[in-house]
Amino acid sequence: MPRLSQVPRADAPEGIVTTMYDYIFGPRDPVAEPGLPNGTPGNWWTTVAQVPEMLEHCVGGFRFYRNPERDLSPVLRELAQMRVGWARGSRFVFSQHCKAARDNHVPEVQIEAIPAWSSSDAFDARERAVLAWVDALVLQGGRASDQTFAALSEHLSEVEILELTYITTLYDQHAVMTKALRLELDDVDDPITELTGDGISTGLGMG
Repeated sequence: MPRLSQVPRADAPEGIVTTMYDYIFGPRDPVAEPGLPNGTPGNWWTTVAQVPEMLEHCVGGFRFYRNPERDLSPVLRELAQMRVGWARGSRFVFSQHCKAARDNHVPEVQIEAIPAWSSSDAFDARERAVLAWVDALVLQGGRASDQTFAALSEHLSEVEILELTYITTLYDQHAVMTKALRLELDDVDDPITELTGDGISTGLGMG
């Protein structure tokens, strides 16, 4: 379960919290009656509601990336956000943006190919440059090579690169937070554990 407390509707402060509760959950108490049509429990909202200013800041970020006046293509944005979720190991971010990708007419073959994009022929040169940039941001902590940047610059303007970089790292933050706080679909035990039990020897075999 989530590692932090949630804010029930009865304790929700007026303002951004009640506005978002009404918008996301309708009249019900999202703590007593969790769940959203997309299959998530919705506890990101009820946890972040502890700090209304943080919630408002996050909502502003959502408005920013979804603004139709962005120079960055929604298709490239969603390819990037799916890859963030997969690369960071956040099922929540990956799952949410698979759905958002479909809403933005990303082909199903590309959605399915995101985990192994580098060995897939489902992406054109521009899309591959974007995905390579995302990997440099997320998997390499921003250690993007001149060659990776040059490839991206062949296809995107400086404004598009700036928007892509901001949105990608913003969602890397969300992926890290949901995993650490065990929110939404990232409320899972770490799969990497020692195998123990009768008859299991130690110090033998590979390594």
